[in-house]
Amino acid sequence: MTNVSPQPPRPPPPEAPLRPLQTPGRPPIPAQATAPGTTGGLAHFNALPRETAELTLHTCCRSHAWARRVAAHRPYPNLDALLAAADEAAYDLTPSDIAEALAGEEQALPPSPAGYPAAARTALVAAHSAYETRFGHPFVICLDDIAPGEALDHLLVSLRTRLGHDPLHERELAAEELRRLARGRLARLTRQETGRETRRETGRETGINSPYVPV
Repeated sequence: MTNVSPQPPRPPPPEAPLRPLQTPGRPPIPAQATAPGTTGGLAHFNALPRETAELTLHTCCRSHAWARRVAAHRPYPNLDALLAAADEAAYDLTPSDIAEALAGEEQALPPSPAGYPAAARTALVAAHSAYETRFGHPFVICLDDIAPGEALDHLLVSLRTRLGHDPLHERELAAEELRRLARGRLARLTRQETGRETRRETGRETGINSPYVPV
């Protein structure tokens, strides 16, 4: 009878890395590599505790699902990667997520509304009221690419045009505006530490939220 030496137990296989979230028909959010060279506001955001990061993101888009998903894919090597993940998370919002985000928005106002004629301000308030009555949520619009002097006209025209939409189409447009607002707010959030001097030089010192739609 031949003695067979017992074989030492095999070590367990290494755990597979977490796979990024994926939606059928759309590329997944890429898994983010550690970015040791990242500095300033983005590095600070990457290092935040999870709950703090989610609360911070919630000021950019009032959907808890959106904030959780963007926070979960940290660290981000650069702003482009962060914005791409934010876009992907926004595209995947459910109707209830969108309703939650819209409910958290405030009335859209152009910069320095007191500087406009009383009649224009009255028209703006009336249009907002009519919109909210028709659709059940505040009017949202991103005016980041609109010159301040043109903001009021653009806002009024957009309000009047969108008042004529059917609710389903308008909800789709509102979701797109939420995505654009989140991008702008995120960019300002991550640049607030490293970009103050640049904004002062260009005369565009702003807060982290959209200058026209406050959070």
